[in-house]
Amino acid sequence: MAERQTPEAAWEKVQLARHQDRPQTLDYIALELPDFLELSGDRLHGDDKAVVGGLATLGKRRIMLIGHQKGHTLKERQEHSFGMTRPEGYRKGMRLARLAEKFGLPVVTLVDTPGAYPGKDAEEGGQAGAIARSIETFANLMVPTVTVILGEGGSGGALALALADRVLMLENSIYSVISPEGCAALVWRDAAEGPRAAAALRIVARDLLELGLIDAVIPEPTGGAHTDHKVAAKRVMHEVHLALSELDRVDAGERLRLRHEKYLKMGSYATASSR
Repeated sequence: MAERQTPEAAWEKVQLARHQDRPQTLDYIALELPDFLELSGDRLHGDDKAVVGGLATLGKRRIMLIGHQKGHTLKERQEHSFGMTRPEGYRKGMRLARLAEKFGLPVVTLVDTPGAYPGKDAEEGGQAGAIARSIETFANLMVPTVTVILGEGGSGGALALALADRVLMLENSIYSVISPEGCAALVWRDAAEGPRAAAALRIVARDLLELGLIDAVIPEPTGGAHTDHKVAAKRVMHEVHLALSELDRVDAGERLRLRHEKYLKMGSYATASSR
């Protein structure tokens, strides 16, 4: 078992995962998927800018790409709701995933969100139900699915797009059911204990790989993905290509069985010994 991260080391990863210059979905598209064709809207309520999706070509393979977009500047972040998805965003993701399944296209999702949008309008619009239906949709797709955690993988907002045959993480990304600050506020009544919570939660890529919750860690350029977008994008898309090539060799029914088995066996528990 690998040595656990110190609070300081874990917190450094959190800061790198949140770095405003870290490449996001639209950056990866611009660098590696020049023929990307965006498909907008949920066909019910509207278009959520926190989620970007559409058709693209990776190598010689046509794919459906769906990803979170935070924005880099304050104006962009406000436009994209800081990457926090509303119900219409999840519905858009489901619509595109089903469209991909209809045409036999693999689905690639890029995750980078602090969590679902916490506003009153989102809750009234059925936020929890939309997340649950998205998880169900991705769990049962008959086409290959690959997810990459690019930065923050926050709670249900991330999981709604992250249930896949292969889940990859950039080495300085994080993936957790709750933010370190939120955990610290609940457990120690002090959000300043975020570093301590980050270490205890084991939210960094190395720990999650050891726990069996992800499938691979993608190395980043020295200093973090934000220091060299081109290198980061090339590495991510190369790993996605390799994962899809591997999944293509598995029968659809078997792939679905393995996906279900993968998630059903996650986690462990212990019972008190009988006296």
